[in-house]
This record gives sequence, C-alpha cells and structure tokens, in this order.
Amino acid sequence: MSDQKFPSQAQQQPGEEDKMQPEPEFIRASYQGTDKLKGKVAIITGGDSGIGRAVAVHYAREGADVAIAYLEEHGDAEDTKALVEAESQRCLLLSGDVGDSSFCREVVDKTLSEFGKINIVVNNAAEQHEWDDVTQIPEDQLLRTFQTNIFSHFYMVKYALPHMNEGDTIIATSSVNAFKGNATLIDYSSTKGAIQGLIRSLAQSLASKGIRANAVAPGPVWTPLIPATMPEEKVESFGGQVPMDRAGQPSEMGPAYVYLASEESSYMSGQTIHLNGGVILNT
Repeated sequence: MSDQKFPSQAQQQPGEEDKMQPEPEFIRASYQGTDKLKGKVAIITGGDSGIGRAVAVHYAREGADVAIAYLEEHGDAEDTKALVEAESQRCLLLSGDVGDSSFCREVVDKTLSEFGKINIVVNNAAEQHEWDDVTQIPEDQLLRTFQTNIFSHFYMVKYALPHMNEGDTIIATSSVNAFKGNATLIDYSSTKGAIQGLIRSLAQSLASKGIRANAVAPGPVWTPLIPATMPEEKVESFGGQVPMDRAGQPSEMGPAYVYLASEESSYMSGQTIHLNGGVILNT
C-alpha cells in the first residue's frame, strides 16, 4: 500500500462518490456489528458520502437509525440510504445547507418527527478551497467556509441539545490541519481549529448533564472532497505526505465514531482521536 497512487481526476464541488476512481471503501466486509448502538438515533451532516457515509453505515450495522443531512448530492444520498436499509435500519434523507440555521432546525424537527428522539449528533459536513496567499481569499468564500465548517456545528447543537439526555453524544469531524496548519488550506484549517475549541468547551459545559462531546481528526482520507478541491497532480500523490505513505479510507474512520457514540467511551469527553497515518502532533 506504500506505493498507492490515484488516477488523475477532477470534479466540481461538492463532489460525488460514484464518480471517483477508485470509489472509496466505506466499511470493511470483516466489520461485525455487536449492537453497540441498538435503538439509538443519529444525525449525521455530510452523511451522503466520504466519512459521513462510513459513519452512517457503521452506525446502522451497530443498530442505529440515521438522519442524513446533505447539500445536493442526491445520487450519493440515495446510495447511502440503501446501504443503511440493507443493514435493516431506517434512514431519513434531508437536503439543504447546514450553514443555514433554519435548515439545521428543520433537520432536528424532522428527525424528531420521524424517529422520536436524538441520541447522537455527528457534525461532519465541510468544504475546503485551496489558496496559497491569504490576501487573495475572497471574503464571501471565507464566510462560506466558516458557515459550513463551524457555524453549522453551533446550529445543530443548539437545536438538538434540548432533546438530548444523559448518555447521549456529540461528535465533530476535525482535521490534522487543526494541529499542524496547512499552507494552502488556510481558512479550512482555521475552522478545524475552531472545532477543537468548541468540543473542549462543550465537554465542560455539558459534563453535569452526562452528555459527552468529542472529535475525530483525520489525516488525508480518500473522499469526494479531494478530487473536487485539489489540482489533479495533487490527487495523484494524495496521502504521500504522511509516514504511512498513503491516504486513509473512510472505512478506517467509521469505527472511531462508533466508539465515541457508544458506552465503551463513557469516560471520554473533550478529547480527539487522531487517525492520520502516523503523523505525530503536539496536542
């Protein structure tokens, strides 16, 4: 796997999983569910593809019903719904902009209407744009990136939290770039740093209620965001910057989200799991 290369390819944002070559692996055939999340209901933003799809399918295999919030990738969303239903679980698809607070309220309301409760909120949706000069980042893009990547976390938590109880969990997708920075993903890395502050603060403010908040900080992972935002030459060598010399697959991320949502992690809050191919960080 150390010689892994991806074919040259490009997409328009937000990207579609079924157009990727090769398509990402979202769950390993060897993954055995053991009802860790039986009877739970999860909201997953950006759940149509990439890491979000992996989380949805892993959760379903562990016995959870899922509500997936996604932008406009209807084909990917329908494919993910079919995968969840193949695990004998229910899946609600909700299309809209998570950077809009009214849509986040709608996601919570419709999830409650469909499933009657909310136990897990996974704030995973994100966008990124490459700029190597901070002075050239357009102000509208800066605002857009923050709306999608961090404002949405506040909105979803704000509306979901009144319906969550002791033992329930909030999980955020952060990034290795929150800890080491990235010269060409400046605004994106900034939003991921903000996520870290939010999770640590939520963990403290919610501890007395028995609600936990944690994060996963992936390194390079093969998702639609990559061919949709990176130059083709970067796609070809994607993942080569980490000690393992390869990109991760969404299937390698999903089990961490299961752990953080399950009672096995009951003494963990305000923490981050680093799945980054061997990058050593001062956290």
